Amino acid sequence: MSSFKHWLSAFRLRTLPLALSSIFMGNFLAKWQGSFDWSILGLAVSTTVFLQILSNLANDYGDSIHGADSEDREGPSRAVQTGAISKGQMKKAMIIFGVLSFVSGISLLAISFADQWILISVFLVLGLLAIYAAVTYTAGSNPYGYRGLGDISVLIFFGLVGVFGSYYLQTKTFDWNILLPALSCGLLATGVLNVNNIRDIESDEKAGKISIPVRLGRDKAVIYHFVLLGLAMISGLVFIVLNTSQWTSYLFILAFPLIIKNAWAVKTKTSASALDPYLKQLALSTLLFVLLFGVGLVL
Repeated sequence: MSSFKHWLSAFRLRTLPLALSSIFMGNFLAKWQGSFDWSILGLAVSTTVFLQILSNLANDYGDSIHGADSEDREGPSRAVQTGAISKGQMKKAMIIFGVLSFVSGISLLAISFADQWILISVFLVLGLLAIYAAVTYTAGSNPYGYRGLGDISVLIFFGLVGVFGSYYLQTKTFDWNILLPALSCGLLATGVLNVNNIRDIESDEKAGKISIPVRLGRDKAVIYHFVLLGLAMISGLVFIVLNTSQWTSYLFILAFPLIIKNAWAVKTKTSASALDPYLKQLALSTLLFVLLFGVGLVL
């Protein structure tokens, strides 16, 4: 039972709402355009969940290997760092979830595209890139998360790829009109990463993990956070103003107070323990933003 709890902790299930937000956004937009299949949504969700857990396991493993999860780290301890899960066990788990992600992804492509091999190949490459990005964020000999590139990766995969990809799987069309809601998802997801990096700024600097907050310093990282969340809200508003006149489409504004609360907490909460709950808070706020946004569109 104790081992099971350690694995659940390593899976970091609280990150799943954030990972699913872009998938839900893409599917809501597809439904709004009149194209939707529940089986495609189901497989997209399972693939995303497997990829996110893989990313979390790789992050646990990589930070422990490279020293970011040392005794100086103030955030929650990781499984490999504490010895609750061995490095060998973690590597095996990463392989298992990599395989699960691949199999689920292949099933998704088979249902979506049947024998359209060019499209299957394109999305297969995107899937493999997603797996590679998940593993090499903090693992490997040259992890890009240690060079301040994690924000760009999150914006791309949790925003553009997630929304455009899931939208295309349903509609079989590419529409630049959905760029703004895709950016909303990506910017909010990047905000969650920024909260994490501000929390760990001191231990990351000691470990040589040059995140954006380490590069900018805490005060400028807070301004950066305000910009991320502000642009996310503005992008959603501009999309609605340009595309619909229904009052229900503005339901997502109800999530704004929670997003603003997060920005204020990042500014005022200076200890890691006080700031840590706001990772989950922003992840759930992002999911609420997406659900209200989608429901408002399809009503």
